[in-house]
Amino acid sequence: MSRLVKILLLIPVLYLFIMPVYMVSSSNSKPCSRIVINIKDSSDYHFVTKRQLLNLVYSNSGRILGTPVKNVKVTDIEKRINLLRELKVAEVYVAIDGSLNVYVDQRNPVMRVMPDEGGDFFIDEDGFVFRRRNLYTPRLHIIGGNINITPAMLDSLSVLDTAIKNTILKDVYHFVRYINKDSFWSAQIDQIYVDGRNEIDLIPRVGNHTVHLGTFENYDGKLRNLEAFYDKVLPAVGWNKYSTINLEFRDQIVCKRR
Repeated sequence: MSRLVKILLLIPVLYLFIMPVYMVSSSNSKPCSRIVINIKDSSDYHFVTKRQLLNLVYSNSGRILGTPVKNVKVTDIEKRINLLRELKVAEVYVAIDGSLNVYVDQRNPVMRVMPDEGGDFFIDEDGFVFRRRNLYTPRLHIIGGNINITPAMLDSLSVLDTAIKNTILKDVYHFVRYINKDSFWSAQIDQIYVDGRNEIDLIPRVGNHTVHLGTFENYDGKLRNLEAFYDKVLPAVGWNKYSTINLEFRDQIVCKRR
């Protein structure tokens, strides 16, 4: 093979190695032209705003626009944004055009928790707990009563984590996920209350009564019995005849008249 042919074959190989290095070096010397904030599902959830994220971008970063992108502390900005527990994903990167891009994905809450001891929290589909910080509140099942939100839950651990032991929240989570898959129960059950014995009361949206579930043991069977009771008994006697419908006992429904 002639030297000329070897040189011609070598040129594309050198191009493949040199061009990425040149492009990175060139883009790093570019001034930051703009800041782009992209919040996934921003129309569905409003846990964070573009203004809030922009404030975090500028916090402790000094001047950004016009600064060479190589001097923009991208990693530090991403760490600050990731401190927001409302976010499932937070990524910060510089595009080839010199723009600083912030992409975030908000958590998908499945229930709202308001313990008797105080506080207002959401739990998402992965079991992660985060505080309610603003006035925005999606319509969710409300969990109240004897609920303990630990510092570990607020720090990093999911309520489903094996390190979280003896918490009623894990049972509540599975119960809520179960009823959310059923269109009737998802619409009918409004609030779930945990009493001092870790027994459960359900507050329905229709009917002026309380449903005492007892423990979560066999909750699917208890709900089947309740659905049959709703279907066959209450239409005949009236939805407000009873103050309490007790499902605590196996294969029995005990009612207390108003």
